[in-house]
Amino acid sequence: MTTQHWSLSTGSLVAVYHYPPANPGTRHPIPLVYLNGGPVRGISVLDHRFLQLLARQGYDVYAYEQAGGGRSDLLPMSQYTISRPVRDLAAFVDRLNKRKVDILGFSSGGAVLTRALADPSVAARLHRAIIAEPGPMDGPTARIAGHKGRKSARGLAPAMTGPRSTHVPRYAVAFGLMRLGLLTPDTGLIGQAEGDNAFTAADLGSDTASAYCARDAHRIPAEDTAQNFSFSPAASLRIQQTVKDSPSIASKLRRSRTPAMLMIAECSSQLRQWETTALANDLAIQRTQYMPGVGHHMWNGLDDNNDRAAAVITAFLEDKPAPLPNYPTRDEIPAFLRDHK
Repeated sequence: MTTQHWSLSTGSLVAVYHYPPANPGTRHPIPLVYLNGGPVRGISVLDHRFLQLLARQGYDVYAYEQAGGGRSDLLPMSQYTISRPVRDLAAFVDRLNKRKVDILGFSSGGAVLTRALADPSVAARLHRAIIAEPGPMDGPTARIAGHKGRKSARGLAPAMTGPRSTHVPRYAVAFGLMRLGLLTPDTGLIGQAEGDNAFTAADLGSDTASAYCARDAHRIPAEDTAQNFSFSPAASLRIQQTVKDSPSIASKLRRSRTPAMLMIAECSSQLRQWETTALANDLAIQRTQYMPGVGHHMWNGLDDNNDRAAAVITAFLEDKPAPLPNYPTRDEIPAFLRDHK
């Protein structure tokens, strides 16, 4: 994969990946932009493969690693806020200079997309939006008590091999105290770049396992290579804290007019209430697709999961009938929360 670096009007320097349509004869006129999860993490190899699948189906696909993640430049720690990636998204679309774009936002990228839909100045740049397995959209949502989807592979999958920074006492103590809120992410104990370079895929092993169904515990694919993996624990924790501290966006989201779709995984490691809150408040969500047999990382290369996810996404983007039932609808949210634990 070839990396470009774009300087955005916000001051962010982001790593950009472009997968043009493999067959120009089937080219779709509106570019598709991918917002990956993390937050502040590199785009996984599995994600790149899925984006290439969409390009083979005629989509002009762009993805960029959010500031501080992957091959993108770091920001001063104080600038890692949930509002920054929303501004960066608007600046990225402007830099594309292709008028409106379709957006696929996954996990924390789905939360960024949800907040973008609640901001009329950003939403005006968006043609269609796909919110896939979103994190909490604001402070009130982040504080909701809820439950996750069907059982994941967390605690069942074999431990990942390889070095771990969390086996080094200084890193283990610092990361642990940051997670508990007893040490600020901008601590001088560990520099931002040092923390990024120290953290490994093995450190995130249990989080990776939680993105797969229990039945897949012993066949979880490698999501990253040593060269591709990047995760900033301090910056991610700081962004998550700014989400918790942010006021409700529900009233603004209710005014959104951008056609949207919500994707929910059967074995989701996200709280169901994070997903259903977006559904309840974004009245422009036209369909929900409940994806059976997959965990949080819905396009994971196992079986036909990539093809099934692509079918759901392309049907919505092309305004064709959905391959799965529209479920849950807003009226079905209470029953869904009761029945899918």
